[in-house]
Amino acid sequence: MLISQTVSKHLVLCWFQVLQKLGKADETKDDHFDQAVQNFKRQETEGSRLQREMKAYLAAVKAMQQASMNLTESLHEVYEPDWHGKDDVLSIGKNCDVLWEDFHQKLVDSSLITLDTYLQQFPDLKIRVAKRSRKLIDYDSARHHLETIQAVVNRSDRKVSKAEDELKKAQKVFDELNVDLQDELPTLWDSRVGFYVNTFKNVTNLEAKFHREISVVSNKNRNSQGDLLYAVGGAFEVETLHDFEAANSDELELKKGDVVLVVPTATAEDQDAGWLTGIKESEWSHLGASAHKGLFPENFTQRLE
Repeated sequence: MLISQTVSKHLVLCWFQVLQKLGKADETKDDHFDQAVQNFKRQETEGSRLQREMKAYLAAVKAMQQASMNLTESLHEVYEPDWHGKDDVLSIGKNCDVLWEDFHQKLVDSSLITLDTYLQQFPDLKIRVAKRSRKLIDYDSARHHLETIQAVVNRSDRKVSKAEDELKKAQKVFDELNVDLQDELPTLWDSRVGFYVNTFKNVTNLEAKFHREISVVSNKNRNSQGDLLYAVGGAFEVETLHDFEAANSDELELKKGDVVLVVPTATAEDQDAGWLTGIKESEWSHLGASAHKGLFPENFTQRLE
């Protein structure tokens, strides 16, 4: 009996929907709510896309982390054993790896998890929106049923009373869903602005912090290698044409054929007087920052291209 009643009710609702589509039965319209539902669908789509792109971004960060370590290991392998700074290469690479890992984890904590929480609101609301739609059809069907009975000339008061009770029940169920959603959907829609802005700020702030920190590691490497790397943009090499015997401790002893790495001269007066400051390449490759740096006359050398 219960199954039969359920099937019968379902058939009535289906027939009523057909009547609505044919324009032979009134359909309750709420343009304001319909717009809220459209906004809700758009918001869910945008949020899902943002989540998808964030996951792709995190995967790229992980890939860069691995690429960075691979490069470091390759550099360490090609550095010859007697070159200064061989061990520093691996150490600096490990420090960079820690920064990459920290960057990735903070992105997960501040952005991806927040995105997941944000999107968890949508499934429940979607179910309730769909339920409201069904209950609206129930309400319209009950209203149409009452109007049909009332239009009968020899109508039964008992049937009218029953139809009125069914309408009140249908309206009550519909109103309970409708009132809450009328408030929640616009509130959720308005929340997207702050959420998107905060997500963007979190990512950009973490990016900026990461680049600052990794540049500090790079600067430490640069400083450990001495002033040559500091001046790499403007540094050049010269070859000694004549022997030069140093007269003072701040001068560079040179033999013909020596290659010198030129670095910025401490004082403009020395440069104006025709003196350059440099480090012999042979010493630099073995001693690095410990290699002696000194002055030498520019006219004793020729620039190497």
